[in-house]
Amino acid sequence: MPSAEVLTEPLKNELPCRSAAWYPFGQVRFCSSIPVVRYGVLLRQNKKNIFSKFLKLAILLFCFSILSQSCLRADNDDLLRNLLWKEFLSLGSKRPKIALVLGGGGARGFSHIGILKVFKEKKIPVDIIVGTSAGALVGGLYATGMDIEELEKFGTNIGWNKVTNLSKFRLFGLITTESLLSTKKLEKYLNDHIGKKRFDELSIPFACIACDIKTGERIAFKEGDLAFAMRASATIPGVFEPAEYRHRYLIDGGVVDNVPVDIAKIMGADFIIAVYPKADNSRFEVSSVFKTLIQVINIQGELMIENQLSDADYVIIPNVKDVNIIDLNRSQECVEAGTVAARETASALKDKILEKYIQNIADKK
Repeated sequence: MPSAEVLTEPLKNELPCRSAAWYPFGQVRFCSSIPVVRYGVLLRQNKKNIFSKFLKLAILLFCFSILSQSCLRADNDDLLRNLLWKEFLSLGSKRPKIALVLGGGGARGFSHIGILKVFKEKKIPVDIIVGTSAGALVGGLYATGMDIEELEKFGTNIGWNKVTNLSKFRLFGLITTESLLSTKKLEKYLNDHIGKKRFDELSIPFACIACDIKTGERIAFKEGDLAFAMRASATIPGVFEPAEYRHRYLIDGGVVDNVPVDIAKIMGADFIIAVYPKADNSRFEVSSVFKTLIQVINIQGELMIENQLSDADYVIIPNVKDVNIIDLNRSQECVEAGTVAARETASALKDKILEKYIQNIADKK
């Protein structure tokens, strides 16, 4: 059984420069003595290498400084962007950490698979993943090291019969009695695909959100059993039985936090990308008790999303607005929508990451 806690903001470490003399270069200033500041990291270099390293950095920053913000985002700047991006990636563990926050949305959440697919193609690193509901399912699976092809297969093959004990009899009971559907089958389905993984065994640091239905508290899972935490995060209230966790009864995290950007900050992210598969609620019928309940869940999620998205550095909204949260049969369509959205925005996203990174260097002068 996993453990959960409310995370707190860590202190940020700052690297001081020992030099008292500074020389301006465009929008960035360089330290004149050893150790020199190179992309915000203090490096001790021998005198032989100082000139070549400084010259390389100066050339790259000069190229960046001659571009205006609008020019940088133009299509004909791919060569320069790729050059800067290659240098950015070469920093390895010393580069800023990029977090991907995956929002909830039921079937619409399969668009996250398309986002991850393009990120891998475009060499956009993902150092931290935080997810809610469907975002917890996709993000958790990817954090285990599951490749994109297998993740796509998972999205294509999944159905209500795989994740719950749904049947015509159970559906009738859901509408006419107090009987709710179980998600224990979902937990078993996840364990069959990833094994009994724990958070500390993941390839990428991961956290997911659930809600205590008795107290309304937000519960952040970051250690313990992975499959249970993912199941709890995706337990739609009023449809599925709450997932029992110690003295708590947990439901879908989207009830309290559909795009948990602040958790990514607490986990040490320097740049946060939020993905929200937004719905157009006016397109959905409310012709039954079940559909009305789903509509209420959709509306509640929309009401609190604006402030959450404003805290992210970059937002991607796949075009899945006409897909209802229960339309699991449209999973492949959602994957394609995520792929299209990520490809359309990949260059602008890289520019934004580079801009913020260079600006951080200037701010630390």
